[in-house]
Amino acid sequence: MTNTPLRVLILGAASGIAQAAARLYAGEGAIIGLAARNENQLGAIAADLRVRGASRVETFEIDFTAAEATTTLADWVARLGGMDHVVLAYGLLGDQSAAEHDAQAAAAIIDVNFRSAALWSLAVADMLESQGRGSLVVLGSVAGDRGRRSNCIYGAAKAGIATLVQGIAHRFSDHGPRAVIVKPGPTDTAMTAGMTKGGPLWSTPEAVAAIIRKAADRGGPVVYAPGRWWLIMTIIRNIPAVIFNKMNF
Repeated sequence: MTNTPLRVLILGAASGIAQAAARLYAGEGAIIGLAARNENQLGAIAADLRVRGASRVETFEIDFTAAEATTTLADWVARLGGMDHVVLAYGLLGDQSAAEHDAQAAAAIIDVNFRSAALWSLAVADMLESQGRGSLVVLGSVAGDRGRRSNCIYGAAKAGIATLVQGIAHRFSDHGPRAVIVKPGPTDTAMTAGMTKGGPLWSTPEAVAAIIRKAADRGGPVVYAPGRWWLIMTIIRNIPAVIFNKMNF
């Protein structure tokens, strides 16, 4: 009997980390659904994944923040012939300094990183629960572990989605599906363009993607990427406020 290829849906497929994860799945011969806003970019990514071994690639053009966008999920799953893994990888870093004084800029950061991501996570959770199996892996951030002046709006949204995904994991704890929040540290992607990069705290999309792929199969509901960030953030969370408030980062 021929094994059915793994069926994977990647939300925010144009991000650097998402593309790296998709390449791993393609190497396994998976059936892959790619969802993002730019149809031309999706086409190029899909062509690359077919060359790399994907059994089939479907593309879905969408604005994830649009009203009732999640109603498309059932159609996507039908086109893929079912669903095993869903990776939610889109996000918006935004401009903290602008968003502190511009409600519209702040709303965009919160809308993309929390409201939209939360609604998609809940929709996927319902789908996985109804079929009794499968994995939801959501890309969070270490920025959500403690509020800092440099990115607290983005960090607050990431903290919110992390709490929700942990709650979904708790909901799933006594039966089939699983949910995981993956929290990368700084990663060299288009989102971090313009930042000074390099050094031991920075990672690559490929390294984070490997952790995402592993998290879809096993591990706890919270995964740091790379794992050293668990220790780093444990220390940062426990710095007394009197000291933390004197730090400029």
